[in-house]
Amino acid sequence: MVKGKKEGIKLLSYIRPILGFLPEVESADRVVPLRDKMIWTALTLLIFLVCSQIPLYGISKMVGDDPMFWSRLILASNRGTLMELGIGPVVTAGMIIQLLVGSKILEVDQNNKEDKQLIKGAQKLLAILIALFEAVAYVYSGMYGDLETIGAFKALMIIVQLVAASIIVQLLDEVLDKGYGMVSAISLFIATNVAEELLWKSFSPLSEGGEYEGAFVAFFHYLFSVPNKFTALRKGFYREGPNLNNVIATIFVFLVVNYFQGFQVNVAIHNKKIKGHSESYPIKLFYTSNMPIILQSTLLSNLFFISRLLYKRFGNFFLIRLLGKWKEHSIGGQSYPVGGLVYYISPPDSLLNMIYDPLHALTYILFILVTCAVFSRTWIEISGSSAKEVSRSLKDQDVTAYGGTDKLLYKKLNKYIPIAAVFGGVCIGMLSLMADFLGAIGSGTGILLTCGIIYEFYDSFTKETRSGQSVW
Repeated sequence: MVKGKKEGIKLLSYIRPILGFLPEVESADRVVPLRDKMIWTALTLLIFLVCSQIPLYGISKMVGDDPMFWSRLILASNRGTLMELGIGPVVTAGMIIQLLVGSKILEVDQNNKEDKQLIKGAQKLLAILIALFEAVAYVYSGMYGDLETIGAFKALMIIVQLVAASIIVQLLDEVLDKGYGMVSAISLFIATNVAEELLWKSFSPLSEGGEYEGAFVAFFHYLFSVPNKFTALRKGFYREGPNLNNVIATIFVFLVVNYFQGFQVNVAIHNKKIKGHSESYPIKLFYTSNMPIILQSTLLSNLFFISRLLYKRFGNFFLIRLLGKWKEHSIGGQSYPVGGLVYYISPPDSLLNMIYDPLHALTYILFILVTCAVFSRTWIEISGSSAKEVSRSLKDQDVTAYGGTDKLLYKKLNKYIPIAAVFGGVCIGMLSLMADFLGAIGSGTGILLTCGIIYEFYDSFTKETRSGQSVW
């Protein structure tokens, strides 16, 4: 164990000379007022929205189908803009570092300040390298036009823009994460993308071939234009595309997730310096919040991206086809997997497809549940939220188990926290699957993330107001 730890620290020490060159946001050295936090959160969101509308310089045209079609909503990306890569590189880097730490390839002492700085620096550097790799892959694949057409200079400029935008996303996340905001910027961007998708598919006034895109707009159009009102109702609820059943399913999922947000176990604690003091330390069912589903979605999107890219270039190789076989130009002009590993971990198109191919449905369900549970359990170990870390943190504040000792406090925390992490991760996966099967707008993962993020924002806001803070 000692040898492994030394090797882990040695690996991290190689990046120490680079840390000084990486941009960083200083942590807040004072308590930031609620009003300032709201302003910083709003400014961060505004910068993200503006970047999502600024087109990349040097693009001749968007060629072929979209390799990120399946994950743009969750990765908060917008095709052909500065936010092309979205939060993908940042979350992917976090996932890789998590796996390295969880598998003990990198040994990190969460109580060692230098270790924590090194691991954060490693994650930041890795995110930049991933952004660079993805940018080069996008340009090389001809996604923005033939290389001979756009030229070397414009190709280089596209890569620079994508990497710079990824660094901006990192800095925006740091601003909110280091005490200046209400919620994580990553979560905020995802929630914004999903909310935009939900509003657009519900109220969009655009029409094509006499069919309105928005579910509510289409419903009222049918009521006033179709003579047979029963047919109008049927079309409003069951038409192809966004319909009222999808809207109802979305609302239902929101209510169910909000209901489960309240599930928690309270551990009685007291401050040793205050006589007669007692309070509860809550351990929520969703102990790791949205991280399992974010990491799982990132893993899936990266597998899809790599498989699609490799199949397009080297589709005749057996191992490439084993990873994933794709069919060209189908769903909305997009390619979709029809064989290989990525097919079996991709969501089935409908309940009918699940019946026709039960193996596909079973492997997809197991993949979601297992990955969410594993990521959730591993996350508590590297995020400083394990029973050991929480117990140490409370001990440093002279807080212990009510009517007991520090040892009893650790025993109680260790009894509930690992179970909450694993079982909570499985519940998150099940809720995501339920939303997908019901046809909720914005995908099950997106709805689940948005609901959790809104709840997190509300919880943070109420804590600030209880402490005497005011927006005005």
